[in-house]
Amino acid sequence: FGRVRCIGRGLFAFLCLFIWTRLRKQDYKSIMSSVDPMFKSLPKNSTFFTIWRIEKMQIVQFPKDQYGTFYTGDSYIVVVASDNTEKPNCFMKSKKAVGALDIHIHFWLGAQTSQDEAGVAAYKTVELDDHLGGSPVQHREVQGFESQRFLSYFPRGIRIQNGGVVSGFKHVEDTTTPRMFHVKGKRRPIVKELPHVSWSLMNDGDVFVIDARTVVFVWCGRHANHVEKLQGAVTAQQLKAEHGEGTIVIVEDGQEKHLGSPEKEYLNHLLPLEDKVVKNHRDMSGDELAEKQHCADIKLYRCSDEVGTLRVTEVKTGPLEQKDLLSQDSYIVDNAEAGIWVWVGKKASHKERTEAMRNAQGFIKKKGYPHCTQVARVIEGGEPMGFKCLFRVWHDAEHPALPGKTHSAHKIAKTVQTKFDAPTLHSNPALSAQMQVVDDGTGKREVFRVRNLNLVSVELRDHGKFFSNGCYVIVYIYDSGTKEDCIVYYWLGQNASTDDKRTAALKARELDDRFNGQSVLVRLVQGKETPHFMTIFSGQMIVFEAADEGINGGSVVTNGNGVAADHNGGVHNFPRVYLLRVHGTTQHNTKAVQVPCTAASLNSGDVFLLSGGGGVVYVWAGRKSTGDEREMAKKIATGSGMEMVLVSEGQEKQEFWNAIGGRLDYTNEKQIQEDTGTRAARLFHLRDRVGRLAPREVVDFNQCDLVEDEVMLLDAWHSIFLWIGKDAGKELAKLANHAAEDYLQDDPSCRDLGTPVIWVKQGLEPPNFTGFFTSWDNEFWKTLPTYESIKNEIEDSNQTLLAMQQQAALYRNSRSEVEKFTFDALNVKNPDQLPTCVDPANKELYLNDEEFLRIFSMAYEEFEGLPKWKKLDLKKKVGLF
Repeated sequence: FGRVRCIGRGLFAFLCLFIWTRLRKQDYKSIMSSVDPMFKSLPKNSTFFTIWRIEKMQIVQFPKDQYGTFYTGDSYIVVVASDNTEKPNCFMKSKKAVGALDIHIHFWLGAQTSQDEAGVAAYKTVELDDHLGGSPVQHREVQGFESQRFLSYFPRGIRIQNGGVVSGFKHVEDTTTPRMFHVKGKRRPIVKELPHVSWSLMNDGDVFVIDARTVVFVWCGRHANHVEKLQGAVTAQQLKAEHGEGTIVIVEDGQEKHLGSPEKEYLNHLLPLEDKVVKNHRDMSGDELAEKQHCADIKLYRCSDEVGTLRVTEVKTGPLEQKDLLSQDSYIVDNAEAGIWVWVGKKASHKERTEAMRNAQGFIKKKGYPHCTQVARVIEGGEPMGFKCLFRVWHDAEHPALPGKTHSAHKIAKTVQTKFDAPTLHSNPALSAQMQVVDDGTGKREVFRVRNLNLVSVELRDHGKFFSNGCYVIVYIYDSGTKEDCIVYYWLGQNASTDDKRTAALKARELDDRFNGQSVLVRLVQGKETPHFMTIFSGQMIVFEAADEGINGGSVVTNGNGVAADHNGGVHNFPRVYLLRVHGTTQHNTKAVQVPCTAASLNSGDVFLLSGGGGVVYVWAGRKSTGDEREMAKKIATGSGMEMVLVSEGQEKQEFWNAIGGRLDYTNEKQIQEDTGTRAARLFHLRDRVGRLAPREVVDFNQCDLVEDEVMLLDAWHSIFLWIGKDAGKELAKLANHAAEDYLQDDPSCRDLGTPVIWVKQGLEPPNFTGFFTSWDNEFWKTLPTYESIKNEIEDSNQTLLAMQQQAALYRNSRSEVEKFTFDALNVKNPDQLPTCVDPANKELYLNDEEFLRIFSMAYEEFEGLPKWKKLDLKKKVGLF
């Protein structure tokens, strides 16, 4: 019986445990299962921006006036829904959407957030995703390693403060303890609160703000750039405004001992000057080292739960193509430390969709990647541009491209059928960017060929004729409507020598100097010519393969501009017998390239020009060629000066076959150039990382993202623009010469290294560059505040404060005349509860001598002799502040 009783007790205990466990699980599920009321408050078919914080395992609306402030001990969910009418940001007002919504959900994890809160943030993100239809892009954000998209939402930057909610941390909003912030970043700074105020946390390359409420110090390292100094000063102004009082003191590294007596004393109180030892900025790991690079060795993994267990199988190593992704599956795109993407097909299981982020984090752990590796989940049909650009080919059937922000070589061929002059294109830069032309090609041009490390002038009649083993420099001058603008092209033949290529680049820059650095510089590689380059030769560009030995009998003499003169008229050895394959339908995209002079080179889908050396040029038109292609070929034939004979495929006479060397089989199918799709332009900061400029993308860019002391890279897909800020410096500008090549080399979509590169200087931007920006203001940089202007503004503010203090001093001199009150009457937080005659900022004046001595432990006269900061500290301690 005792044994049965024991078993009964055990069963009862087990049953209790089972019920308790079930109830606990049910309680947790009740928190997580049904749609959170907070989510139901989101407006439908509208744009919005909302932040929630996790508090006691629930999501709580974060105050809008604190958007941009995050606490290290907390977890947050940030959701933004935008259309194409405005740039998404934390200040946007909710309005009815125009077109489809682009929705992104970010869950941000503070460095000291609890595991439970992080778990709730992740789970609630999935719940929110389901509530919004399962189409949003999900992002996991880790403090200190936030994505550029996340940072772009906060135009004034973000501030990361110590503390948190009830999870064991304490906010510091009302404390009087001095705080120190590290300010990093230019247009959108990251202001991070440091553990304490100490020289040991500082370095000479950054800006630090010490907030003591009554005084805010801005300490600028000697190697800090002026834009970050500006942001440090702006941060100090924000802190002063939040406190409603205080003085701002700007301290330059090495000038601490030259401060005025009160400021120097207070700074020494916070940061003892005799202990000053700061780190060298070169020894810091720096933001540049933490920023992600493109990863060329990209991999694709297939995820499947067909047997009830997640399996991850490697599919391929890049380059990746859109057709690699199947709708019934989900995939992980592994770009290593540059980020992990999870793609979920429309027909994938619900489990694969809801557990995608968790699976990605498990993948990161298994791979040994840093915990801060960025993770994003995308749904088929809703892929952002950052994901698409990892693929060599991507087509958006349901989402037509927006004008101005995109570029496609094929679009040019289809839409440009007329001439546009420079004033028209300058007034419509979006069209100029789409077409990649700046005028109709009727400006003035000079053409030079590299010869014996010099430039030899090419005669006008030979303009547009190139040899594949040569290099050329072309100067093009056109009237933009307000002034003359200049473009210096240098064209590199695919068979040219390394010396000739180097000389062409060097001489092009020398010519730019001849124009006082006012030109746009463009590097072109054979086969990758820009539409405008072909336009300036009226669609009659010819590339000969024949090895040209130079100029017949001509001597080369260099003039003062480094340009050689040919004394025998510059007669080139152009071949008499040749076969040219003509590609193109307009003057913007047409060129003729020499191919082997044999019938086997013909193709039914193209048009060819044949010169047999007898003064006749045959225009052979394949039966699958178009009328526009035939017209452009005839235009080139007319320019040869020979008699033109039209030949249609299947109608050839024997003279044609004799000229080409006899009949041979050839291809009957039209060769279609691969269309890699229309791509949106992307902007990148280029940061110096140990002698190499590394890219960091700017999401949803506009003109204000172009920073004057940097080199920026605009990737227009078919061209790369390098924008040189006026304060970038010569060393940074030199590094930029290799930046585009490094960028293309590292691009995981396997870009062509011959992609045109265009150097653009600040203030000289052509319309085919400015057209990629939503709006462009030529006066923009003149209106920006400078570090010096902010300093002057702070000094004026401090002088105003000083005048107020002097007025208060006059008032204090009449202390004996004011009415006196007890300490209890003055020790109130609400100024409205004070006697009407009391000045809230100077409560100590209303204590009699005995009461003052008791409260402050000193006479009023001794108190008056103290520095202001010490008086304020004493007032705070006794409760009269």
